[in-house]
Amino acid sequence: MEAFPLESNPALPHEAEIIERIEETPTIFTLRLRFTDPALHQRYSFMPGQFNMLYLPGVGEIPISIVSDPEDEHLYDHTIRMVGRVTRPFAQLKAGDHIGVRGPFGRGWPVAQALGQDVVIATGGLGCAPVVAMINYVLRRREQFGRLTIIQGVRHSADLIWRERYEAWSQLPNTQVLLAAGQAGPDWRWHTGHITACLEDATITPESVVMMCGPEPMMVAVAKDMLLRGVSEERLWLSMERNMQCGFGKCGHCQVGPRFVCKDGPVFSYHEVKDLLGKAGF
Repeated sequence: MEAFPLESNPALPHEAEIIERIEETPTIFTLRLRFTDPALHQRYSFMPGQFNMLYLPGVGEIPISIVSDPEDEHLYDHTIRMVGRVTRPFAQLKAGDHIGVRGPFGRGWPVAQALGQDVVIATGGLGCAPVVAMINYVLRRREQFGRLTIIQGVRHSADLIWRERYEAWSQLPNTQVLLAAGQAGPDWRWHTGHITACLEDATITPESVVMMCGPEPMMVAVAKDMLLRGVSEERLWLSMERNMQCGFGKCGHCQVGPRFVCKDGPVFSYHEVKDLLGKAGF
């Protein structure tokens, strides 16, 4: 697979080697990648919230969020859940195998706006990968941000991956972790119920910058709660999921109203998309 400068042709993949495969759960795994071209690897950069298109010859491409830190100069991590025809062959890959990578694509989280501010990260379901990169970003630069509040909701307590990370985060200074499960197992010590059950205990000020990821009804519920607390629409951000195939706004599969999730998002200000959320056809 011939390598090209990332900026020359965004439609062409670049060869990357799988350095490590980490099994997070029976259906979720993380691939740690390195571009085989050293110059390309060194030049590659991204911001939390952006994604890559991962390509497996003979199978297809999938858009996957980058969960590693932008200053990790060695490897780029992608956490993948087996949900269909394309992701299942990816699950069979192992260290030493090669895949194609295009990216990074899209607009990431508002890092500049969040500097010096309290940060609230709310996510629901199993799709927490887009915000994990931002959590890691804040924790590695802790002195640059205010209070960090992490809110996560899952359907069943057994669905929570990275439980040890949440436990470790909850012990950090100036950091609040609130978890909720619709159905709780015997060892669950957090909230039982919807993610909104956590919000009552959350320490949030009108100056907080809120970042959300998950099912749209969940994000709408969190956004309405934040608005009632005095957080402005411009301080509410969400990561949207759509069928992204090209990555740069040409194919039209991910169009939401006048915008393309792959190019104009996947991170949007709530103010930009509030009228489109939860509407059939958008």
